[in-house]
Amino acid sequence: MADMAIIREVGLRDGLQLVKDMLPTETKLEWCRLQAAAGFNEIEVTSFVPPSVIPQFADAAEVLAGAKTIPGLRPSVLVPNLKGGTRALDHGAEKITFVLSASEEHNLSNVRKSTDASLAEFRDLVAEREARGLAGKVELSCAIATAFGCSIQGEVPELRVFEIAAQLAEAGADEVNVADTVGYANPHQVRTLFSVLTSYTGAVPIAAHFHDTRAMGLANVVAAADAGIRRFDASLGGLGGCPFAPGATGNIATEDCVYLLESIGLGTGIDISALLEVRAKLDEWLPTERVEGRLMKAKPAKTFRPAA
Repeated sequence: MADMAIIREVGLRDGLQLVKDMLPTETKLEWCRLQAAAGFNEIEVTSFVPPSVIPQFADAAEVLAGAKTIPGLRPSVLVPNLKGGTRALDHGAEKITFVLSASEEHNLSNVRKSTDASLAEFRDLVAEREARGLAGKVELSCAIATAFGCSIQGEVPELRVFEIAAQLAEAGADEVNVADTVGYANPHQVRTLFSVLTSYTGAVPIAAHFHDTRAMGLANVVAAADAGIRRFDASLGGLGGCPFAPGATGNIATEDCVYLLESIGLGTGIDISALLEVRAKLDEWLPTERVEGRLMKAKPAKTFRPAA
């Protein structure tokens, strides 16, 4: 058996948050169903944010409810604060990713509060989960945005990322997700950070979320994999980016990431042919959006063999 990696599709959240055209709820759920059928066990399906901020997610409750009916799929949602986390719990979310920024200036821009204040809200969300008797039933992940640099603040000290990760682990996070929100990371930086991070998080699983803003995304995936990371976020067609940071365009393309990991011996359990069929649908669903990714055009090499 090949060593295995988990890829979580985030296009329905990170991808759609910059899309101006409203994607119908049923189309979002069709997207979920098709990717689940291609072998995806986890998809970040929506975000619980005010519709006035991101109208695309006004149907968050409906999308979550529909996604929960898809066999074999564990839908997750993203929240920026305690209020969003409480709403997600109210609507039966089984995995919630709370996001805060290692960059103080980005956190102020994104959620209008300090990073320490966001850390306090994450602790409050953990307490709320416990109070509802949902410990062991609802998974709480926390994403550390701008972990490798910030287009507002500039440098983000590595030690600050380690301090935040340690506090999250102590607070009860079930996963720590380290995000290169604005595409500043390079492979050396990635390998160094992840090689040290586990000494601060202990047994808490670590995930990686890379953007391809400066064409470093897949190289950073390899560097993270070399450091032992086996959980990765990716967005179909490289769709998306952060709306609160200048120049933060483009996630790594899911189809390219799957192909890469399988090529280097990390099985994903994903059917690449079926995934490319879903990717073709993206052009129909969002005909005015620019989508990226190389595999859709080139197709797998004749010599390609899946890892499993």
